[in-house]
Amino acid sequence: MTQTLDRMDRNILQALKEDGRMPFTEIARRLNVSASMVRQRVQRLTDAGILQIVAVTNPTRIGYHTMALIGVKADGNRLQEIAHKIAAFEEVIYLTISSSQYNLLVEVICVDNSDLLRFLTEKLYAVEGVRDTETFIYLDIVKEIYTWDKPATETPQPDPATQDHVAV
Repeated sequence: MTQTLDRMDRNILQALKEDGRMPFTEIARRLNVSASMVRQRVQRLTDAGILQIVAVTNPTRIGYHTMALIGVKADGNRLQEIAHKIAAFEEVIYLTISSSQYNLLVEVICVDNSDLLRFLTEKLYAVEGVRDTETFIYLDIVKEIYTWDKPATETPQPDPATQDHVAV
């Protein structure tokens, strides 16, 4: 369900994007409201799944040097089951069901190429229902973002032309 963000929600989100550790008292001071209001708003946004406050690590600084996107062709009649099995692997950091030639797109992070090969041969290929894969090893990450500004600046409204209409 889509939730509407008011100006206060958007301002709080913007402050937290600038500094995810900014104290609620500082956000409140900037927005001229009480810290308890900010705390309640942040809790509501978090409970609604709109906001997550997390620590982001740099994998290469802790010994993980190989990232890859793997296109997976899996049995369509068991797609959810297969997706959940693959998602449970510790190397998997992102997995989506897709409408492309690959019905699963799996992003993994590994220590090195040997670790990636081990993941492919011992884990991914062993999942029943995986029919074919293609692996794209990342050579360089040009852009990596953890925020997306559109929801914080405006709440999208459905296009009436694409909505189902019922005659009354």
